[in-house]
Amino acid sequence: MNMPALEISGLNAWYGESHILHGVDLTVNQGEVVTLLGRNGAGRTTTLRSILGLTGTRTGSIRIHGTESIDMPTYKVAHLGVGYCPEERGIFASLSCEENLLLPPPVGALGGGMSLSEIYEMFPNLLERKHSPGTRLSGGEQQMLAVGRILRTGANLLLLDEISEGLAPVIVQALARMITTLKAKGYTIVMVEQNFRFAAPLADRFYVMEHGQIVEHFDAGELGAKQGVLNELLGV
Repeated sequence: MNMPALEISGLNAWYGESHILHGVDLTVNQGEVVTLLGRNGAGRTTTLRSILGLTGTRTGSIRIHGTESIDMPTYKVAHLGVGYCPEERGIFASLSCEENLLLPPPVGALGGGMSLSEIYEMFPNLLERKHSPGTRLSGGEQQMLAVGRILRTGANLLLLDEISEGLAPVIVQALARMITTLKAKGYTIVMVEQNFRFAAPLADRFYVMEHGQIVEHFDAGELGAKQGVLNELLGV
């Protein structure tokens, strides 16, 4: 196996005086899809934000493609090839759909990411709406745009926070196809996801968080055997 795309060990993180993460350990191999499960407030989003240095104090180790990044500012972490799609999406309302896609600078080691034509092929809705202002897009189209924007940068480690939340089933299916396509292209994906039915068929491995710690870790093949534990921890 090649060097892991992401290796976190002993990660603690704080927001001000609040100690949120308590010694998180997780590894994501190149080309894997890994899902972080847990109830709201378990620390999953904070884990993603910690990878990018968007929390307060952090201690421990975060290695991205073998490079220690715990003391790096956010922009340098991004230049290691990390793309983050936050739950709030962050679409620029005054820009058109296509202008949003053209905005991000390249951050990946290989320079530019997907072309506009590749993104439009993956998300035909965005091609139809390319001249529409960001605020005129539906929730599902905004989510496609948020993901498409990080693919433009050349990032190959994608951190996706609740991308299926509140969306119509047809859009959720499109996002599932997207993740399958990206995995086939060799992207590494870490998802925080409340929608277990969406996440279960896509992920290679699962980590379950509770109170800022990893409390369970298992492969997709063990999903059936872990159902009782998941019912207890997540109520799924």
